[in-house]
Amino acid sequence: MDSDSKAEAIKRAKVLMVGAGGIGCELLKTLVLSGFQEVHIIDMDTIEVSNLNRQFLFRQSHVGQSKAKVARDAVLKFVPQIKITPYHANVKDPDFNVEFFKQFNVVLNGLDNLDARRHVNRLCLAAEVPLVESGTTGFLGQVTVHIKGRTECYECQPKPTPKTYPVCTITSTPSKFIHCVVWAKDLLFAKLFGDKNQENDLFVPSNNASDSVKPTDNIIERGSDEDPEQYSRKIYDYVFGYNIQAALANEETWKNRSQPKPTFLRDVLPEKDILHNGILESNCLIDDLSLSAMPFLGLSNPQEVWNLAENSRVFLKALQLFLEKREKDIGNLTFDKDDQLAVEFVTAAANIRASSFGIPLHSLFDAKGIAGNIVHAVATTNAIIAGLIVIEAIKVLQADFQNCRMTYCLEHPSRKMLLMPVEPYEANKSCYVCSETPLLLVVNTRTSTLRDVVEKIIKNKLGMNLPMVMQGTTLIYEVGDDLEEDDVANYALNLDKILADLPAPVTSGTILTVEDFRQELKCHLNIKHRDDFDEEKEPDGMVLLGWTDGAISNGQSTSTDHQVAVGSTESEGIKVATEVSGMKRELNNSKTPQDVEDDNDEDDDLVLLDNHSETNKKQRLH
Repeated sequence: MDSDSKAEAIKRAKVLMVGAGGIGCELLKTLVLSGFQEVHIIDMDTIEVSNLNRQFLFRQSHVGQSKAKVARDAVLKFVPQIKITPYHANVKDPDFNVEFFKQFNVVLNGLDNLDARRHVNRLCLAAEVPLVESGTTGFLGQVTVHIKGRTECYECQPKPTPKTYPVCTITSTPSKFIHCVVWAKDLLFAKLFGDKNQENDLFVPSNNASDSVKPTDNIIERGSDEDPEQYSRKIYDYVFGYNIQAALANEETWKNRSQPKPTFLRDVLPEKDILHNGILESNCLIDDLSLSAMPFLGLSNPQEVWNLAENSRVFLKALQLFLEKREKDIGNLTFDKDDQLAVEFVTAAANIRASSFGIPLHSLFDAKGIAGNIVHAVATTNAIIAGLIVIEAIKVLQADFQNCRMTYCLEHPSRKMLLMPVEPYEANKSCYVCSETPLLLVVNTRTSTLRDVVEKIIKNKLGMNLPMVMQGTTLIYEVGDDLEEDDVANYALNLDKILADLPAPVTSGTILTVEDFRQELKCHLNIKHRDDFDEEKEPDGMVLLGWTDGAISNGQSTSTDHQVAVGSTESEGIKVATEVSGMKRELNNSKTPQDVEDDNDEDDDLVLLDNHSETNKKQRLH
């Protein structure tokens, strides 16, 4: 195709962009400067202060506004003739259905989570619209092309899942700083400042029923005669002192572990220091998100590691400031990495707990990165990836599928290359999304309920949002706005029934048909009964097997009753499997910023393909 034809293809193209953050800002700029005339943008997020260092279309005055709308307005200032349609909405909303996707020539993803990526992949398959996927983390990035009938779909290969930790590890036996951060953020902060009615495993019950110091939920309630200082001291002693004493009562737990040391305030701070924990200065009081305990205590460097006494002072002062200055918010707060006081509270609490368990203390800077699942993005990587997205989009518009490439952006040169192109692969014939291959669900049909299967498997692992479940010709579950009240009530009753007791019993050998009409996706679950499951390795009480074998059933629970899911914080080598000139290569990068893997922070998310076994080797397109 000559240059004139290429320009015409670009000019006529109607493009859908999903995500207007780090990659999205660069992508929108590159699209319009490349000659694209019509772009639609979907993004449900609003602009945060932490976005401003790399999402260059946004300014301080835009904080709190829609990313999609502000991005449109910013670009129109320098290319006013372009047609840009923004949607401040979730791409999973019913308005963005298959018919909506069919109007576009290509879809370009700059998303921040696996669930939304899978949803877009399925809509693109149903609408038969090419998809260009992307992601970045630090200096690493990748762009992949997915075309129905020509290449693998986004879900043909397993993707990394968020790291999970058993609640018992978080509450009783932490061994890493990440465990302490999760405890401080998801349990302690939520218990003190969040929904009081929400179930929470903050306190560890003692085996000794007569234990007079066993904490109870009413400890969290502030007495009418307690001032903020008294309440803060009470909370300190219970969560860091009595709560750990209760854990020590479980002697079996500590047979092969080092015992923690309960921390009481009297042992850390002299009485006079407790009574004079900071002096209130009027110039320290600013808006809620900027309110800080540090100026009261003479602390200013977020990269300095505070000692136990300093962490204790920060904990007390932060809790007192919440009670004194933000009392109206208590009961409705969730952790926000841009909330300075919340970050200080979580850092101090995590460090005090870490000290009790013999875990090294960390700075506020480090703790914020872990608590917020932050991978510090590199704007240049986003710009490179955005350029590669547009290059692949142009190839797709020209129907130049032979030259489409998956491209990996590396931190260090390999074979003198920082950009590693790889030919796209054929679809995995065992992919349940694009090949409708049956899956095997191993489950105890005499104890598990339909709700267990719907929540843990159909929604969480298969990624269906509005599933319909059939056993033969009998509809046993459906969800949707157009259902009759009687049907809704019947399906609700079915959810809590044992599988074998359903109107159409589900037993070993049963085949369930599961369908999501919005995604136009259908798959089949072959049921196999098993009596017992390993509580540690199979905490869901069921195992899903199929095209990814152990990858779908990864031994990690999807139930918050057993597990806490967070972004991985282990500093592990990142491996990219590529094939160049017929040779499979492994490219290692051992540096990950802040020892954190980004799971759901902004849109700078990288999903790297792993090596595949010889029995499941992917076929390159020729």
